[in-house]
Amino acid sequence: MADGEDHPRARFHAMTEGTAEDWAIIAKAAGDYGRELPDRLIRHLQLLAGDCGGFAVDRLEHSLQTATRAHLAGEDEEYVVCALLHDIGDILGPRNHADIAAAIVQPFVSEANHWMVANHAIFQGYYFFHHLGLDRDMRETFRGHPHFERTAKFCHQYDQPAFDPVYETLPLEAFEPMLRRVMSTPKRSIYLRPE
Repeated sequence: MADGEDHPRARFHAMTEGTAEDWAIIAKAAGDYGRELPDRLIRHLQLLAGDCGGFAVDRLEHSLQTATRAHLAGEDEEYVVCALLHDIGDILGPRNHADIAAAIVQPFVSEANHWMVANHAIFQGYYFFHHLGLDRDMRETFRGHPHFERTAKFCHQYDQPAFDPVYETLPLEAFEPMLRRVMSTPKRSIYLRPE
């Protein structure tokens, strides 16, 4: 069934014609769709399976391994979910995957965790950029930022070692309840009413 076939729809054809009733219909539909975000994220994570990109493990295993390492180290749920989703943009944005992941998590996580996800690619470059003729110290432009050390730790302890084919990684199902809790209620968004 196509979206909207058995559901009310707004009657306007241009936003300038919209009424409060129209926007109430749209807000309800948006709320319903928003509640399905964790399911869509899980399906998108599953798309990372099988794509190794030349690494020793596929992208899903890397994501799960990063999250497993963070979880076992005692990081909180929000941090672990960020670890799980940090590379979710690889399929659609291989040249800016961190930007995509950061945009997805931004409404649901702290500024510190959002910044970590947004900048992890530059910080991860410390471990390999020099092999590609790039500046491995690119992250130094952020030295002194309040979240520099947090992001450096994320990359060093959880992200860069997460390519081990014999590591005992937790399955995606182990992280689903965390993902559902963290990604269910936005903390910051232009669509939230001020309290």
